[in-house]
Amino acid sequence: MKKLALAALCLIGLAAPASATSGPGCLYVVNVAKNDALNMRARPSANARIVDVLVPGRHGIIHLDAKCRPLDVPWANRWCPVTHYDGDGVTKGWVKARFVRDSDCP
Repeated sequence: MKKLALAALCLIGLAAPASATSGPGCLYVVNVAKNDALNMRARPSANARIVDVLVPGRHGIIHLDAKCRPLDVPWANRWCPVTHYDGDGVTKGWVKARFVRDSDCP
């Protein structure tokens, strides 16, 4: 069922305007222990509300929506705007750059 829902989300993405699917690509979670998870935040702040939880190796698709920012700070201190597709739904939010790496989108 999850695979069917994920396939439907991908098809919806193909029918959406180019801006919804264009960008640098996808991400995967790194630097997080296997028994822990990466919190996705509502705003680019560690104090912002948690909107989703990304488990390493089991998080579905994380799409990078724009450049991580602010650009004038080291990479590890930037926040990245993302969309998370997990087969059960879609969540938009922010993740800290030090916990994600580039990946090819499926």
